[in-house]
Amino acid sequence: MPERTDLATDERVAASLLLMRRGQAYWARKLNELRDDEFDAPSLLPGWSRRQLVAHVGFNARAVARLVEWARTGVETPMYDSDTQREEEIAFGGTLPVDALRNLAAHAAVHLNVEWRDLPPDAWSAEVRTAQGRLVPASETVWMRTREVWIHAVDLDNGGSVHDFPPELQVLLLEDLVRVWRRKRKPGDRDIVLEPSDRAEIYRILTPEEGDAGALRVRGTTPDLVGWGIGRSRRGVVDVDGAEPGAAPTWL
Repeated sequence: MPERTDLATDERVAASLLLMRRGQAYWARKLNELRDDEFDAPSLLPGWSRRQLVAHVGFNARAVARLVEWARTGVETPMYDSDTQREEEIAFGGTLPVDALRNLAAHAAVHLNVEWRDLPPDAWSAEVRTAQGRLVPASETVWMRTREVWIHAVDLDNGGSVHDFPPELQVLLLEDLVRVWRRKRKPGDRDIVLEPSDRAEIYRILTPEEGDAGALRVRGTTPDLVGWGIGRSRRGVVDVDGAEPGAAPTWL
């Protein structure tokens, strides 16, 4: 039987899938490094145990797979049937035996990967709706999952680090931070300017024409800025006065 491969023909989609699959492998490796008796310990997410985190990542794969199915069939299948489903799944998953959690994480990821693999080239541009109500092309589902697996591998709190991320992912996360902050910014909110010490680019919410008086200028290496921006670390970052900046705006 011939090997089944991705139907996608767009090089950008192929590159996105590769980055996501590297992240899935990283997540799986950090998860497999945990002993069963370590699942009850806290994760880096406030109020979440590792059990709840693993449940979330597993059920997230199922939710994203529903969007890919929507793109493939044209039949609307939302990520969640209700506003409470996500929280209910996390709470339920946190009560599962460790073996069941490991199986959930593995099997849900395989199912999602198959949905992407079998998605026809023309379906990648089909619009689906995220849990936040945004209409996005199906290709965006790959990035949605990419963030989940890479960042939550760090949240397992067993040695994962943003410094492990591929450089191209670190840049994509900086760019995504700015997009999200722009979308969520309210009138009067302080501007934020990210100044990587290892890159020539500067990332900012406002354009220079809009002004940046009173902006919070945060400096550090690209991975350290990402760690601060996603709220996982304040290592290696300083503000314009050389002091440690406060917490970043809520992002993920």
